[in-house]
Amino acid sequence: MADAIRRLVLAIDQGTTSSRAILFDAEGTIRGLAQRPIEPSYPHPGWVEQDAAGLWETTLAVTREVLEQTGTPASSLAAIGIANQRETTVLWNRRTGAPVAPAIVWQSRQSAPLVEAIARRRMTETYQRRTGLVPDAYFSATKIAWLLDRDPEMRRRAEAGEVLFGTVDSWLLWHLSGGQVHATDYTNASRTMLYDIRALDWAGDLLADLAIPRAMLPEVRDSSGVLFEADPSLLGGAVPVAGVAGDQQAALVGQVCFQPGEAKNTYGTGSFLLLHTGEEAQASSHRLLTTIASGIGGRIEYALEGAIFVTGAAVQWLRDGLGIIQEAAEVETLAASVPNSGGVVFVPALAGLGAPHWDQSARGTLLGITRGTTASHIARATLEAIALQVKEVLDAMHADSGVALAELRVDGGAAANDLLLQIQADILGVPVVRPRVVETTALGAAALAGLAVGVWKDRDDLRATWQEDRRFEPRLAASERDRLIATWQIGVERSRRWASDEVG
Repeated sequence: MADAIRRLVLAIDQGTTSSRAILFDAEGTIRGLAQRPIEPSYPHPGWVEQDAAGLWETTLAVTREVLEQTGTPASSLAAIGIANQRETTVLWNRRTGAPVAPAIVWQSRQSAPLVEAIARRRMTETYQRRTGLVPDAYFSATKIAWLLDRDPEMRRRAEAGEVLFGTVDSWLLWHLSGGQVHATDYTNASRTMLYDIRALDWAGDLLADLAIPRAMLPEVRDSSGVLFEADPSLLGGAVPVAGVAGDQQAALVGQVCFQPGEAKNTYGTGSFLLLHTGEEAQASSHRLLTTIASGIGGRIEYALEGAIFVTGAAVQWLRDGLGIIQEAAEVETLAASVPNSGGVVFVPALAGLGAPHWDQSARGTLLGITRGTTASHIARATLEAIALQVKEVLDAMHADSGVALAELRVDGGAAANDLLLQIQADILGVPVVRPRVVETTALGAAALAGLAVGVWKDRDDLRATWQEDRRFEPRLAASERDRLIATWQIGVERSRRWASDEVG
C-alpha cells in the first residue's frame, strides 16, 4: 500500500476559465479533483486579460485542496506535472515575483497591428520558417512587444533582466520554485513565435525584429524531467516538479499518441487537432501550424496542428441564439430523431473560418432549407458540420505529411456525444476512439511527470494504462460520404468572403 501511495502524481491543469488539480495513481485512475474558476476581464473590445497573481493563487489553492480532500501528504507524491493554457503572456519583477502588468490571454487581439507591421516588413515567411507558426496576435511574441512598446521604463528594466517573461507554465514554475527557476518547456516555447523549432533556440533575428530582450526569456527544458523540488513551504514537503506541456500537447500525451500518424482531437468551444509527425518538423503548405509535440529525454518530436474556431460553440448557438434546445446535451437526441439532415448544410463560420481556410470574412451559413426543414434537421446539420470541419483539417494534415490516419482519438466536452462521434467516424472513414479517462490534458501532464521519476518505466508502460471507453467504426457508404463532403464544400465556398462583400 505504501508503495502505491508513493506512485501518486499530481497534475496541475491551469486553463483559461479555471485552475484545476487532479490526483492520478499509477493506473491512470483519478483519485481526486479540485477546481476554481478564473474570470478574465475585457478592458477594451478584443482585449482579454487575466489577473496573473490570481492564476498562481487559484493554482496553489486547488493543489492544496485536492491533497486535503484525499488525505494525501506531500511526502506521498511521486511528482507534479503542469499543463497550461498556451500563449498567454505574463511579465513579472525578478526581485519581488510580482506581475508588472495584467496577463494578456491567448485570445486577446490588442497586438494585431504589430502582426500587420511584420507583414509590411516582409518578415512573415521568416517567422513561419523559424517557428512553424503563421504570424498572429494569438501568439506571445507581439504581446510581449506591445507591453514593452507602451512603457519605456519597463523596456529598460527588461533589457537589464529585471523584468521576466513567461507563458503560464513559467509563471507557475517560478512560484513553485520559490523564485529560483525561470524556465519553460519545448512545447510552450514553440508557441511564443520567438523559438526556432529546428535549431532549438530563441531566434535572434525575430527577437531583434520585435526588439524583445533575450535577458527576459526563460531557459527551455525537456517536457519530461525533474526541474526542481517544489518549495516545501507551499505543500508541506518537497515534491519533484517533473513534467510541463502546453494543454494541447499534454492532451496528445494523455491520449498516448507517440507514433507518426497518431492523432487526437479535442472538442471544446472550438477544436484543436494534433497529428504526431515524428522527429522531423513538417512544414505546412496548407496553413497548418508546425509545433513541438514533446521533448522527452532530449528527444524532440513534432506535430501538425489545426485550429477550428467553432465546434461546441455552434451547439451553444443553437441553444442561446435559436433557442431550439435548452441544454447543449439535448442536441444529440434532437439530431437523432431524423435519419439525416434533409439536405440542410450548416457552415458554422460564426467567428470566421480557421484552419485550413483562415478566412476572417466568412460568416455562418445555412443552406438547403425547405418547408419541410425542422429543428431536428438543423441540429443534425450542426453535428455534421463539426465532423466535416475536422475532416478538412485532417485532409490538410495528410497532404502536408503524407502520414495516413489509422484512427482518431477524441476528448473534450462534446466527445460525450455518441451520435457526433459516429458521424465523425462515418465522414473520416476511420475509427474514432473515446478513452475511459477523458481528462486527457491533466493525464498528459501527470504522464510526463511520472515518466521522469519512474512511475511509468517508458512509453510502452504508459500506453498500457490507457483504456478505451468506446470505439466508433465507420458504417456510412462511401458514395454517401462523398456526397456529404461535396455538398459541404459548396456550402463553405458560399460562406467565404461574406463580410468583405457586404454593402454598407
